Amino acid sequence: MEKQNVLIYDTTLRDGSQAEGVSFTVASKLRVAQKLDQFGVDYIEGGWPGSNPRDMAFFEQATELNLRHAKIAAFGSTRRAKTPVEKDAQVKLLLDADTPVVTIFGKSWLLHVTDVLRTTPEENLQMIEDTVRYLKEQGKEVVYDAEHFFDGFVDNREYALSTLQAAEKGGADFLTLCETNGGKLVTPFQEICKVVVNHFPNSKIGVHCHNDAGVGVAVSLAGVEVGAVMVQGTMNGYGERNGNANLTTIIPNLELKMERSTNCGKNLSKLRDLSLFIDDSTNLRPDIRAPYVGAASFAHKGGVHADAASKSTRSYEHIDPATVGNRTRVLVSDMSGRSSIMLKAKEMGMDVDGRSPEMKSFLEELKSLEFKGYEFESADASFDLLLRRFLRGEDPAFEVLKYHVGVEGISQDDGVTSEATVKLRIKGETRHVVAEGNGPVSALDHALRNALANDFPYIAEVTLVDFKVRILESNQGTDAITRVHVESTDGHSTWGTVGVSDNVITASWEALVDSVTYKILLESESHK
Repeated sequence: MEKQNVLIYDTTLRDGSQAEGVSFTVASKLRVAQKLDQFGVDYIEGGWPGSNPRDMAFFEQATELNLRHAKIAAFGSTRRAKTPVEKDAQVKLLLDADTPVVTIFGKSWLLHVTDVLRTTPEENLQMIEDTVRYLKEQGKEVVYDAEHFFDGFVDNREYALSTLQAAEKGGADFLTLCETNGGKLVTPFQEICKVVVNHFPNSKIGVHCHNDAGVGVAVSLAGVEVGAVMVQGTMNGYGERNGNANLTTIIPNLELKMERSTNCGKNLSKLRDLSLFIDDSTNLRPDIRAPYVGAASFAHKGGVHADAASKSTRSYEHIDPATVGNRTRVLVSDMSGRSSIMLKAKEMGMDVDGRSPEMKSFLEELKSLEFKGYEFESADASFDLLLRRFLRGEDPAFEVLKYHVGVEGISQDDGVTSEATVKLRIKGETRHVVAEGNGPVSALDHALRNALANDFPYIAEVTLVDFKVRILESNQGTDAITRVHVESTDGHSTWGTVGVSDNVITASWEALVDSVTYKILLESESHK
């Protein structure tokens, strides 16, 4: 049986931008639109013309994108009450956006009709029909979004359905049921969707869901099960309040779990890359626990789980991670057994004998370090270096002889200066360097890099992208153990390192040393 095709309508650039902490520049909106098109998204909602200069600038420039598949949609509302549609300024702006698709929303809930629009139920129906018909007459594909439809249906079933009938009468190409409050659970949502699908057999039904009850994805899929052929959502679930239904979860579920097809299906292996690109465009940290695309989605920590996954990935992985561009990861912790260490070593290109005395000693050392506060799940580089030193006896490329850092307040106007001294032995020679920074860790970082610069010039490529400090056993006050996690990149690879001490400077120094040591290791192995 041929799989039913489901259209994907992405509103990341409009509804997603209403999320707390999310803001797109015009340039980033254009890049995101191109990426969504390349991925196979069918509709890209660019924004609301007239609501802000940035959205209008996007529509002006979007005509030059030469998209291969996706259609750009402008979003707006029905005409205002008692205003002829051809004279409505907001409707005119929708046409000025010059998009092939226009999406308009109208009121489904009588409470909104009387208390928000302050008009009559009959006038609201005419507003919907007039606006849809006018836009169709202008040659637009029209998506009608029935705002608060599920609340309106519960309040007054007949009136809610009549609003859809008005849009259908006007010629709408899609009738989209919006679960605007995000509070409906799967069963009542699906039952209402089924009523609509049966009531409008000649119209294409879509769903637009929010995640306020944590079931945005589930209710979207439930709508598809009973006949919806369009799903609206956002990449990574961005959106107002708790977000919109997450397309990075919906799309693989449709393709891999529900035997539905999408035009994104052929590019499913690029899903994780797209998710990371969207996060990067908003300068947000990726959600490591996001289904399918998160870094933890196929990560195994317990020794028994890791061992079982190594023998049969199906035992703990519901799909092949590569299908969505992800990969299996083995996390190393005090829960790890020999199997986890061996798998992690293999992942890093090392062949380790799990029955050797060295393995037993290493495992004991690892558990001892984690008891002291070390954590290697996000510090693969520190673990790699530890494994090499312990099992292979590999010596680091340099030896730390001495380091010192001081903080000096010069004057109230000049502020505070930090100065660090670093003394290293490299290839039998001593390097002694002094550097300043805007803080003690910054000064140490500059001094360490300067000391390594002549012998390892590629250290200049390394930048710190994240620096986290966590206080362990905070009840100890200033004597508490501190764990510092540093994330570094050279533009090609990204790695994490960790340091632990009752002195935050010492912990930071340890993580910094591991970071540059790992870069040297990467370079040496790339030239073998």
